[in-house]
Amino acid sequence: MRTLRKLSAILLTGLLTVPALAAAKTDADDKEIKKLVAAEKALREAVAAPDKGIPNELFQRAECIGVFPDAKKVAFVVGGEGGRGVFTCRQKDGTMGSPAFFTIGGPSIGWQAGIEEADTILLIMNTQGVQKLLQDKFTIGAEASAAAGPVGRDAKAATDAQLNAQILSWSRSRGLFAGASLEGIVMKPNSDANADFYGRPVDAKAILVDHSVECPSSARSFVKTATQVSRRAS
Repeated sequence: MRTLRKLSAILLTGLLTVPALAAAKTDADDKEIKKLVAAEKALREAVAAPDKGIPNELFQRAECIGVFPDAKKVAFVVGGEGGRGVFTCRQKDGTMGSPAFFTIGGPSIGWQAGIEEADTILLIMNTQGVQKLLQDKFTIGAEASAAAGPVGRDAKAATDAQLNAQILSWSRSRGLFAGASLEGIVMKPNSDANADFYGRPVDAKAILVDHSVECPSSARSFVKTATQVSRRAS
């Protein structure tokens, strides 16, 4: 009888634990889904105003698009890890693939007085830049050439440094995009977020380069928008 009671208690504990774990996973999923929704919104607005947004030509040339919505100034200055965002990279057919979550952190991001948070968009312009994303972490400017991106209707105003950079970056605050230097900022894959979102540990290479990870339905809208803004002429 005592053994039966113990067994019943163990089973009851297990039944109570499963919903709790499921809820925890749902909370984690919700956090990443909200990040994707915010990233898609920032991406749409980056091309919505041709005279004040990011040139479409640069999106078309990019191999990967990274969006870090609502990066907090205080997190950069005090905590060191200021932004959580997402990257998607081009597949062989030209469309963008499944997203991988990343973090960026460092001393500053070119903050203006009175600005407490900003959206940050990065374009990886060549395969060398893509390879940097696959590292455990790397420093922008030191390990990958970077430049503040041009703003306007087209990319004709870009300097040689911008045209040859592996990474171009912009920051948006108060509705306006501007080129932002991210030199010194450290970027790394957010392994915990990727594991939460995909339900298992998965590395950035499998997601962004091998394209061996199926895109979840909750990420398809973001990926579709990224594909639309970066579509190359046939």
